[in-house]
Amino acid sequence: MPKRKICVVVASRANYGRVKSVLRAIKQHPKLDLQLVVGASALLYRFGRVIDIIKEDGFIPLRSIYYVVEGENLSTQAKSTGLGIIELTSAFEDLNPDIVVTVADRFETMSTAIASSYMNIPLAHIQGGEVTGNIDEPVRHAITKLAHIHFPATQKSAERIIKLGEEPWRVHITGCPSIDLLQNSDLTVSKKLFDRYGGIGYPLNPDQPYILMVQHPVTTEFGKGATQVTATLNALKTRKEQKIVLWPNIDAGSDHVSKAIRIFREKNYTENFHYYRGFSPEDYNAILNNAVCVVGNSSSFIREGSYLGTPAVIVGDRQEGREHGENIIFADYSEDDIARKIDIQIKHGKYACSVVFGEGTAGIQIAQILSEIPLIINKRMTY
Repeated sequence: MPKRKICVVVASRANYGRVKSVLRAIKQHPKLDLQLVVGASALLYRFGRVIDIIKEDGFIPLRSIYYVVEGENLSTQAKSTGLGIIELTSAFEDLNPDIVVTVADRFETMSTAIASSYMNIPLAHIQGGEVTGNIDEPVRHAITKLAHIHFPATQKSAERIIKLGEEPWRVHITGCPSIDLLQNSDLTVSKKLFDRYGGIGYPLNPDQPYILMVQHPVTTEFGKGATQVTATLNALKTRKEQKIVLWPNIDAGSDHVSKAIRIFREKNYTENFHYYRGFSPEDYNAILNNAVCVVGNSSSFIREGSYLGTPAVIVGDRQEGREHGENIIFADYSEDDIARKIDIQIKHGKYACSVVFGEGTAGIQIAQILSEIPLIINKRMTY
């Protein structure tokens, strides 16, 4: 019996961290043949050229597809979605996969879902059913309705997918694949790790406390990103600890956030901040694990951060409503509120490990299910 061809689309830095263990499990499964497609911001230098890390990890992309329209605004985000549909359709036509796998809730994920669905290719969706703020939630649920196989991370997410009318046999709770990378990993940091990625700013000492900041634009609050991220940076400036700042993702408003970070950097170049484009998933996890506090609105603070027990301050409502561990507290866009919450979290220190997003076996579970699940594309509402 021929192997099932599983096409996984990786389109961003966050995407890769979410599916790396799935790629590994598919590659090692005797009944599966991995087809890797890399596109969008995963190919771009200013977003860390994730494709280089992917290749270093031993994965061979069968297609590299550029479909990002410059501008990082609402119009270009919509146009990039459309261009992604066109380009991915051609890729799927050439590769002829048995299943397409996509993850989460980004505009690239929507492109993948639409192209796959209209080509009658069964679509497997990872991390569906979650509740958050931003445009991510309606996009995530729309992808759920296009998908044929669901891999939610939690019981509550699975229940929401079924309430959306999906047949229960299609829904498989696996946990979040990003947790898999925390198993048996070296989670220590060193000067060599910091130096490997270059960056710019204050020389970091791994033996001294540091705060990690990752703050992305909020699409539904387009135009406010500069003010929002400046409030976070000013709050961090009041702290004596070293600060690591990562550049935002490619969502609409990214230019506003990036510009505000550059302006802050130029005005405060003598302060103890260091700025990076990004890290490999494993190195990012090590940095996340050893931070005395993490600040911003990255979902990694909630997923990996909850498992690691890293104290986190989530700024704004981008992650509003998402399940999380005890390590999370929320702040508004006030400098004073952010600073006060950081102080609370640093004084608290590490939290207990939370397994709300699984215990690190998602990749193996997903690969096994992909190898044996019936490939039925016709769906019907269950209510």
